Amino acid sequence: MGELLGYSFFANAVWGVLIIAVAAAMTGTYIVARRLVAISGGITHACFGGLGLGYYLGMNPLLMAGVFAVVSSLGVEWLSGRGRVREDSAIAVVWSAGMATGVLFVFLTPGYVPELNSFLFGNILNISRWDLCVFGLFTVLSGGFFAWKYREIVACAFDRDFAAVSGLPVRFITTVMTVIVALCIVLTIRLVGVMLLMSMLSLPQMTAEVFTRRFGGMMKLSMVFSAAGSLGGLALSAYVDVPCSALIVIVMGVMFCAARLVGAVWERRGARERI
Repeated sequence: MGELLGYSFFANAVWGVLIIAVAAAMTGTYIVARRLVAISGGITHACFGGLGLGYYLGMNPLLMAGVFAVVSSLGVEWLSGRGRVREDSAIAVVWSAGMATGVLFVFLTPGYVPELNSFLFGNILNISRWDLCVFGLFTVLSGGFFAWKYREIVACAFDRDFAAVSGLPVRFITTVMTVIVALCIVLTIRLVGVMLLMSMLSLPQMTAEVFTRRFGGMMKLSMVFSAAGSLGGLALSAYVDVPCSALIVIVMGVMFCAARLVGAVWERRGARERI
């Protein structure tokens, strides 16, 4: 492992997973607390439409994916907020429309699209210094917003109706957080790809939820679990000829199962002591 750190591409990958672990922990905790894991899947697959359109127009596919992610996330929030469409129905529309649009434009793009697999299944080893700068800037900005509006974010995450009655800026918080979630999804696509991204934004948080139900505690623990799972999967990929994105998700899944087992043992011991 130490020898691999001498290679710039592997060092970039290590820094990349650590930075994304922090960003994904913050946004993922908000997603899990608001029970929006399904909407993250819808936005993720809507990004595929942006990728296909970017390739077709000869533009930066990641930039177009970002546009699709922000527009689709705000669209779902607007439709469900106005009550015209149920949230699950709006997510289904965004999910299917994004995938169909992506398939259409990829088919219309002349020639073969070699980079498409990296967006679908992820390739953390292709992260460049420029990507690290973008990831770092996004993490700093989103962390600054969390520090600025932490109490309001927690209130909106657990009970938006109570937050609105209390006079908190619910619409402003939810809109900004929706954009942050969309941008985090777009950036994390480079890590685990479209197909596995939902796991990155939910498994560490669900693992942390076994040990604490407090928003701040969940966020801190999910940073640890996300970083540990990402580094573990990256280290295994150096010795096993398997895509690192799949190994990252598998390691996180194993950690979640182990945490649930430990939590069940603790509950039984607590029950016995009470008896």
